[in-house]
Amino acid sequence: MSGQAKKRIVVLGAGSVGRRHLRNFAFLGCEVSAMDPNAERIAEVAKEVSLKNSFFSLEEVLKNAKDFDGAVVAAPPKFHINQALELLGNNIPILMEKPLAKTLEEAEKLAESMKNNPAKVLLGYTYRWWPSLIDLRSKILSGEVGKPLRAEFNMSAHLADWHPWERYQDFFMASKDLGGGALLDESHWLDLMIWFFGMPGEVFAKIGKISDLEIDTDDNVDMIISYENNLQVSIHLDLYGRPHEKSIKITGEKSSLAWNFENDLDRNIMFMGLAEDFLAVLGGEKKIKCGVPDGINVLKVIEAARRSSLGGKSEKVT
Repeated sequence: MSGQAKKRIVVLGAGSVGRRHLRNFAFLGCEVSAMDPNAERIAEVAKEVSLKNSFFSLEEVLKNAKDFDGAVVAAPPKFHINQALELLGNNIPILMEKPLAKTLEEAEKLAESMKNNPAKVLLGYTYRWWPSLIDLRSKILSGEVGKPLRAEFNMSAHLADWHPWERYQDFFMASKDLGGGALLDESHWLDLMIWFFGMPGEVFAKIGKISDLEIDTDDNVDMIISYENNLQVSIHLDLYGRPHEKSIKITGEKSSLAWNFENDLDRNIMFMGLAEDFLAVLGGEKKIKCGVPDGINVLKVIEAARRSSLGGKSEKVT
């Protein structure tokens, strides 16, 4: 950050991803503060990074709004839109963790509020910052596989293994009310699909809970997604699989491409890239790479999938 004033960043939510953001922004030379209603979480993160300030409510943060150049919304999805509206109302640009919101209706409320506001919201679909996935997209767009005919996205990872330091039943992912579950949290894969191929035409989906996990949200998602150019996409997401698997296969008229998580393990690379982009956005050096419109597009597919699963038939993405 040479030649620039040290950026002052506040992170809302000191859970796993919030702590990662705090570490990364501190590493990048920022002055960091944290907000979490859980005092134990604040105490834990204070052992890892030097906090300028600690807050236990959004109200406390907003009273000090002038002290921040940017904010990271890393709370559960239930709180995303209300926190974003409050922050933007105080002219604080946002790095928003995915998904943008629990529902399309909530997300559109945010978009409406931004129409006459030069607000900045960078949405953290972090896989867009993963070098191997950037390379995969470049190969698709350059025509290396020819016309894409089929794409397969697979994510299978047992929820109890995600945060071994806590009971998975206490993790927001176990709560429908907080915005957990495979469909919302793993919407990375829908964002990647749209990033690679654009918006689809229709979706057939089955969403439910089929395992013995002690959660009240979905742990299994299967989707067949159709494009107007005849591309067929299958997406499978689950929270019960062992060993863990994250993979993509693209089959085209010329050849095929494959990507596998196991060959690319340093996840923090993408989070650092996201943080660096946010600082560049704050400095006026870069445009938003992934923003509110992208989050709304993902939620349009999610809403179509929800309708399809309830009705047992394909649904248009509208």
